[in-house]
Amino acid sequence: MTIRRYSSRRDNLARDFLTQRLQHARAYDRIAGYFRSSLLTIVAEALASVQGPIRVVCNSDLDPADVRTAHAAQHALRQEWCASQPELRYTDSKPQLAQLYQLLHAGKLHVRVLPHQSFGLEHGKAGVITTAAGQQIAFMGSVNETRRGWDVNYELLWEDDTPEAVQWVQAEFDYLWAHPTAVPLPDFIIQDIQRLAHRVVIPSVAQWRTAPAPEPAAAVIETPVFRREFGLWEHQKYFIEQAYTAHQRAGGARFVLADMVGLGKTVQLAVAALLMNLHSDAPVLIIAPRTLLEQWCNELRDLLDIPSAYWDGKNWIDERDEKHALSSLRACPRQIGIISQGLVSRNAEVREQLLKLRYACVIVDEAHRARRRNLGKGTERKPPDDNHLLAFLRKLSRTTHSMLLATATPVQLHPIEAWDMLAVLAANSEHVLGDQGSMWRNAEQALRVVNAPAPAWGADGHDFWQWLRNPLPLAAEESDSTTIKLVRSALNMSDDQAVAPVDGDTQLDVSVQHRVQKLSSTYPATFNPFIRHIIRRTRTALEDRINPATNLPYLNRIEVKLDDKALPLSPYLHDAYQLAEQFCALLSASMRNGGFLRTLLLRRVGSSLAAGLKTARKLANGVVDLSEDDDDEEPDNAVQGHRSLTSKEQDTVQSFIDVLEQYPEADPKHTLTHHLLMHEGWLERGCIIFSQYYDTIDALAQFLTAQLPAERIGVYAGGNHTGFIQAGAFTSASREAVKAAVRAGTLRLLLGTDAASEGLNLQRLGSLINLDLPWNPTRLEQRKGRIQRMGQQHDVVWIYNMRYADSVEDRVHHLLSERLATIFALFGQLPDVLEDVWVAVAEGKDDEAQRTLAEASEQHPFQLKYNDAVSSTNWETCATVLDATERRRYLLRGWQDGA
Repeated sequence: MTIRRYSSRRDNLARDFLTQRLQHARAYDRIAGYFRSSLLTIVAEALASVQGPIRVVCNSDLDPADVRTAHAAQHALRQEWCASQPELRYTDSKPQLAQLYQLLHAGKLHVRVLPHQSFGLEHGKAGVITTAAGQQIAFMGSVNETRRGWDVNYELLWEDDTPEAVQWVQAEFDYLWAHPTAVPLPDFIIQDIQRLAHRVVIPSVAQWRTAPAPEPAAAVIETPVFRREFGLWEHQKYFIEQAYTAHQRAGGARFVLADMVGLGKTVQLAVAALLMNLHSDAPVLIIAPRTLLEQWCNELRDLLDIPSAYWDGKNWIDERDEKHALSSLRACPRQIGIISQGLVSRNAEVREQLLKLRYACVIVDEAHRARRRNLGKGTERKPPDDNHLLAFLRKLSRTTHSMLLATATPVQLHPIEAWDMLAVLAANSEHVLGDQGSMWRNAEQALRVVNAPAPAWGADGHDFWQWLRNPLPLAAEESDSTTIKLVRSALNMSDDQAVAPVDGDTQLDVSVQHRVQKLSSTYPATFNPFIRHIIRRTRTALEDRINPATNLPYLNRIEVKLDDKALPLSPYLHDAYQLAEQFCALLSASMRNGGFLRTLLLRRVGSSLAAGLKTARKLANGVVDLSEDDDDEEPDNAVQGHRSLTSKEQDTVQSFIDVLEQYPEADPKHTLTHHLLMHEGWLERGCIIFSQYYDTIDALAQFLTAQLPAERIGVYAGGNHTGFIQAGAFTSASREAVKAAVRAGTLRLLLGTDAASEGLNLQRLGSLINLDLPWNPTRLEQRKGRIQRMGQQHDVVWIYNMRYADSVEDRVHHLLSERLATIFALFGQLPDVLEDVWVAVAEGKDDEAQRTLAEASEQHPFQLKYNDAVSSTNWETCATVLDATERRRYLLRGWQDGA
């Protein structure tokens, strides 16, 4: 039994100690330092000679909250790893990384990571080596498990093979190794080490574009969505690859992306836009609701490091929030420009200017707003009465190579709405609905075929051939591509050709004719143009479907625990609400247009008493502020008819004000929120509280900070309202600072408005309170999507929907309860047109509300048999990377340079 002491001043620690002791060793247990530095430059060649298991336990910046579940811990370690930017720091360490990967992949090296808050920093570096002869040696000192530690730095080392020393160090190691907060190294990090070991940078966009098969992952694998966030789901990568592959063909990419809310449509469209722009010299145009313009610009920047600009009606505003005072709408300073749907709908000159350009791709978000005005029974037999947006898109489609329409509800009231979207896509591509002689271009015939459970084709099969041939699918679009491939080969048709000859079926040999006939039984349900060009995935389907590559579901199931009891109002508050209803009735009787204005006070008071009171005071003073209500609809649906209040209206709104001012009481929603936070565990698991209106958020923030003065509360809203409030004092902060506080776990309570919180990812928070029920039901799904998403730490999220008893929201809830399940099953979620139900109930028109519900649930036997399109696509191992600086330079070119 011996004790030896080493100093790097006198000894080569790697040669004189480590290499000798590890030669053919039976086992090696090691307490190291930070996992990032300890692993990346590990002395892999010395470890390679160890015959038995190697176990390393090391430190990280994990918060104990990150390791509540294995899933959360894996994501937190991934983020910490990527935050260290190993792709930049270790470009000269590829051989060592390759050796490290081999050790980890082979299962020879096992690593566990401890949050530093468990024991503080692991300054106690030590280990136990079981030599080839079976002798156990303990050592300790300052040496970290890195090449610099063993070869370069000044270090001290103490070796001791006494049983007492070995047992002592082994006991310390075993305790740390088995600690409940110790997390295994994620598979992602092991995979990323392999990727970095083979990483190659493509220096220019031209070289990436002209490669035999340009790798889409190369353009995005080191963007923030992969390195700072949680990457892309398999269904997202599937759509992106489908769209990018189609873009490279003659007909371009022509799809409706109809995923349910919360499945990440925006990032799918953004990546597709990036790839299409890089692949061509033409720009990208994105058309979205006004309230989403800034969100689009921010998400392109924050998730993908893509510069872009949006048009505010007078100027282009870029991703740095800088205005470009350019005279022409056509002079966008970035390759990707974003325009408001409302501006397009209202301004003929804007439409004319946009139609003069050629685009690589046009993306339309919330595309269901482009619709016919004459929807209803028999609409498929009537000439379409397009609104301005739909008419414009039919023309715009001819100016772009690819076009992507996005909506969670492609059918709002009638299945012809889905056909109209396909007709827009087909304006410049015969691959969608065929040529002008195609039967698919007749809406009535097309819907009849798709609706029929088993269409009656002619006995000779020639009728089916006319539906199949025009357009003839691509071989790649058929689940069993052999038949289409044989047909195209027999007719000498390339994939660029969309339409087969009328008598093409007679030119096929008998065996191929039989194969075509077999397609006739499955074609309407699984293979028609609706299925091929509308891609829709539901959360349930992705949660239930197993990924064969991982043997896990494509989407981790996150259950929702929902509570939505109505809150009773005191007699005085009930009187105030009735006065608001009277005011609404007075406006409805005297105004034909302007649904928003007629129901304005009821919308606000339904959110909170504070919002109702502030709105009433403004109305009494002749001020109407609709900034938080205007959702950028068409002119015929927008607010019209601004006027002064009549004396009766003035008296009613003043009575409303008097009641609330004379009997100030705590809002029942405030009281319940405080109870949930403090007595039901909602604050402990982290909570986001949403409202449509800043007035509602501000009133609750003031109430909660008075009740919880020690709690720092985040406020996420528009303008200069974002920041933190604590003990009654508000400190302005950037939205990024608030999001960072949530990610770091230092902020448990966040209050936000709908407009500001689009695209906000709040996986650290496990509960959500809806202070109000938006009259547009899609917004509820969008709110839920903030926490029911990839990286959520809890298997079950808690949601509470608040509403006042006997309010419009309460009455609509009862009205919908019987039909809600039917409508949801039909559309996949509630369509936006159900907002009309709220308006009708608010105006006392219950019969009209019932008719809207009847149209939404009874006039649509047609159910789109959407393609649950998803497959395993491994982008994470892509070792070729497009140079980030070059990519950004390319995207910074304006439309003047690229259009």
